[in-house]
Amino acid sequence: MSVFAGMRISASALQAERTRLDVITENIANVETTRTPQGGPYRRRQVVLGASQVSFGRLSRWEGVTPRHTGVRVLAVEPAPGDLPRIYNPGHPDADAEGYVTMPNVDLPTEMADLLVATRAYEANAAAFRSSRDLIRQCLSIMA
Repeated sequence: MSVFAGMRISASALQAERTRLDVITENIANVETTRTPQGGPYRRRQVVLGASQVSFGRLSRWEGVTPRHTGVRVLAVEPAPGDLPRIYNPGHPDADAEGYVTMPNVDLPTEMADLLVATRAYEANAAAFRSSRDLIRQCLSIMA
């Protein structure tokens, strides 16, 4: 295992968490958006993360040799499942014939909780990256 492997894993997690933070921010910004360029209300989006793997090429055909995990990657950014809530507001420009407006399926408390989790995960990976960097510096100072 490379001495920089830990830094690569932390860096990939930082990029993935940054994507999560961007999507959460977009969800919060569109909490009241009832009309999008595609038509209809905004749909909450969510990030799907997964492990990134690297295979050992020809060695992977041997029994017992499996791909190793080398970090985190964004598999997809997709619309969250769920119904869109309807509220009665006959004066709204997007109200239907019955006076109901279809609203986004964004729940602000849920987004704030997700934002907190993503922020903490980002901070933890930044700390792990700094620790790896400091360990390499210490090793280099011992060798000098």
